[in-house]
Amino acid sequence: MKVPNGNLPPPAPDGPLQTARAALQGQPAEVSQANSARAQLAQLNLANRETVLARVAEVINQQSTGASRLLLDVRGQSLAVNATIGETALETGDWVKVMRAGNELRLMGKLATAAESTVARALAQRLPWQQSLDAGLARVLTALTSGVRADAGTAIPAPATGFTDAAQPLPPGVRQAIEQLATLLPNRQALSALVAGDAGPRGQAAPPAAGSAPLGGSGAATTTGPGAPAANQIRQWLEQSGVFAESRTARAPDAPPADLKLAIGRIIHQLLELQGQNLNAFNRLTPIPSPDLVQAPLQFPAASSPQMAQFSSEPVSVGQMLRLLAGVLNRITVNQLHSQILSTRTTADAPAPNNTLVVDLPWLNQNNEPRVIQVRVEEQARESDNDRNNRSRNTEWKLSLAMNLDEAGALHFDVSLGFGKVSAQVWAERQSTLQQARERLPELRRSLVDLGLEVTDLECRRGIPRGATTHLEHRLVDTRA
Repeated sequence: MKVPNGNLPPPAPDGPLQTARAALQGQPAEVSQANSARAQLAQLNLANRETVLARVAEVINQQSTGASRLLLDVRGQSLAVNATIGETALETGDWVKVMRAGNELRLMGKLATAAESTVARALAQRLPWQQSLDAGLARVLTALTSGVRADAGTAIPAPATGFTDAAQPLPPGVRQAIEQLATLLPNRQALSALVAGDAGPRGQAAPPAAGSAPLGGSGAATTTGPGAPAANQIRQWLEQSGVFAESRTARAPDAPPADLKLAIGRIIHQLLELQGQNLNAFNRLTPIPSPDLVQAPLQFPAASSPQMAQFSSEPVSVGQMLRLLAGVLNRITVNQLHSQILSTRTTADAPAPNNTLVVDLPWLNQNNEPRVIQVRVEEQARESDNDRNNRSRNTEWKLSLAMNLDEAGALHFDVSLGFGKVSAQVWAERQSTLQQARERLPELRRSLVDLGLEVTDLECRRGIPRGATTHLEHRLVDTRA
């Protein structure tokens, strides 16, 4: 691939994509000074022999010479190149790996169309546009009391008592949809009842919702024995978290189950009707991302800023609420795709089949403000060394929980369970919380022993564990193209 020398002008006011496309098509562009191929590659911060992934934004074939002109999207910038790509068929939207060789780009290969590549591509597209569930849902729930501001062209009923001229009450359809979403969020009383071993009024375990299935896809839908009500309630919260929305809806298309992702969709539908728009308008919106998730989009637990607990009480507009909800949906979808990536990946540390679930569980504190518990569950199946002929397998479970409580601060739990043995580590950021956790360790040990488990290790540590970050890898084909 050769970068046209002097054919690609600097970005014009209407954007680099339009300018690069004009250069490809031979359209004149008046500039004070043309960029050389070296300068164009230098603008991409691409060193010699360095490789980078690029997306094919446009392909213009030249039948007379058999060559092609490509418009590549490289690191967010557009670059026009002349290419002779041989047997490698490239289409708009393909991802390719290129290497700088002097003042040329060498095609190293293109992404395969394997399922994992498709998932990775979908994940990469959503990473920059994630809105944290606690911050996003907080702004939405605030509209129940503070109202909503109207966008230009949006008709909202006249202000009612208690609302300012700028903030107007929610229409009944939008209010009802938001209230339905709020009922899916467990409150502090329900969580406290679980810890105490009593489900309580709101925490009482309910029968699985229509179309629901147990985690893992098999087994009984409910748990029996000691702690069953609490276990079933936790199972229900996980099932309603949004990460199973599509599969649960497919099993019960006529009776959509209670689900966070579906509840958000109902709010979006009501807001679009308020604006007189359809779903296509929502797809064109730019989601509002959370800065922390932009910096570390696939880190577990997600880094939280000290100001995370402080949410704005200012009323949002209809358009802002739609963009916030778009970011929240992206966060849930990223967790879905992230779980698929981790479940299908084979590494030296996990050569056997490994099922992984990454999910954010929102809940309400004593002030009815959304908070999030970050959950990561891993099911590691290993072949037994003693019975390989029968392919018997043992399963080890690993559970990680991360949360930031108003009074206790940041907490992190790592639990491993397998072969009848259990171990746990508790991390606390505050010294006072660490002391309380250490005082409860004997009680925790007795509870685990009562369940018939052998406790191998219980430990409390000060600080925050080092987070795990997923790096996307792409499988390439046509490496000699």
